[in-house]
Amino acid sequence: MRRNLIVPDTPIGPLQGIRVIDLTTVMLGPFCTQILGEMGADVIKIEPPGGDIGRWTGTYKTKGMSSAYLMKGRNKRSVVLDLKKQDAREPLKRLVESADVFVHNIRPQAAARLGIDYQSISAWKPDIVYAAATGYGEDGPFVDKPAYDDLIQGASGLASLFGSVTGTPRYGPTVLADKTTGLFLTYSISMALFHRERTGEGQKIHVPMYEAFVGFVMNEHMQGRMYDPPVGEAGYRRMLTPHRRPFPTSDGYVCVLPYNDKHWGRFFTVAGKPELAKDPRFADQPSRSKNIDALYEIVTEIMAQRTSADWLKALEEADVPVMPMNSPEDLFDCPHLEAVGMFPEVDHPTEGKLRHIKVPVSFSKTPGGYYRHPENLGESTREALSGVGFSDDEIDALIASGAAVLRTD
Repeated sequence: MRRNLIVPDTPIGPLQGIRVIDLTTVMLGPFCTQILGEMGADVIKIEPPGGDIGRWTGTYKTKGMSSAYLMKGRNKRSVVLDLKKQDAREPLKRLVESADVFVHNIRPQAAARLGIDYQSISAWKPDIVYAAATGYGEDGPFVDKPAYDDLIQGASGLASLFGSVTGTPRYGPTVLADKTTGLFLTYSISMALFHRERTGEGQKIHVPMYEAFVGFVMNEHMQGRMYDPPVGEAGYRRMLTPHRRPFPTSDGYVCVLPYNDKHWGRFFTVAGKPELAKDPRFADQPSRSKNIDALYEIVTEIMAQRTSADWLKALEEADVPVMPMNSPEDLFDCPHLEAVGMFPEVDHPTEGKLRHIKVPVSFSKTPGGYYRHPENLGESTREALSGVGFSDDEIDALIASGAAVLRTD
């Protein structure tokens, strides 16, 4: 049975009382601030008059309220300021003065032109945690190059790794670089808040997408290049065998990963080939690593001889790591995900019934969650500006000048 999500009236989670001024767009930054909001932070999303481009990405029922935005926009207040207008400076300043974190993913030169570089923002709020997530490190020649997920997947070596396996370089079918860097950004902000709690000091954080993702990809792929001089090439062999994939069965696919000596012994026993456990090529971890192509080729031949259901039952009973291969559509019928309430339903005030994704981590004392519906563009402009001391007349003047925009529908 589907679980209906009960939306509490107030923020919950360990970041209660923390205010975040969020100027991020697309995926990287909004994924980070989505998590901060789920953990209880008051996230004020500053959008330009046209809104975050993510509002228009992918499937939507109402213009400006795409499925992508409905996911990343939850637990955020939408405030529209045109930062290219001088009149928007004072509203931004007051919001910053009320905040703990300021985060954006705008290239350094553009950020300086808008007056949102670290020097400007910290002058308004000296103890601010200022986080910039941009494409490349500030000391390198790529500093002002544009960066998008596909570009970083290619430049980082990931697309080439796919090519090593399949013969054709390709990008992963999910925004790996954006979301991974978004996680780097999230933990960096959390650590800086912890430092500020202990010392009272704010600081600047810079999370470069390229370097963050290169570090992510190369963690296991350094291999022979770990040493100076090198003792071999970069690339972890088990990841690069073409046989490392869901194994075809007689009627589908199954994901199986015998990993240690015990797993492999049990697998070969279940497969009716116990002698392979004593084969010198496969008897221990170093030998299996050297002969991974041959090993996985044998597994491919073995797995094709039974049905997926037969393999799942037999390998689970033998305590060999195994899972079914699911499509994204299959996830909505997974008994485990249904039991843990992975896709709760919620009634949105303008978009109707929605299926969301639950916060996957849990805290025994300060659980995070969903407490504010994704807002229409500019829905909280008046509320947020009133909260930092602007009168109704002053807000009306900002709207008349075009420096601020309210929800118009």
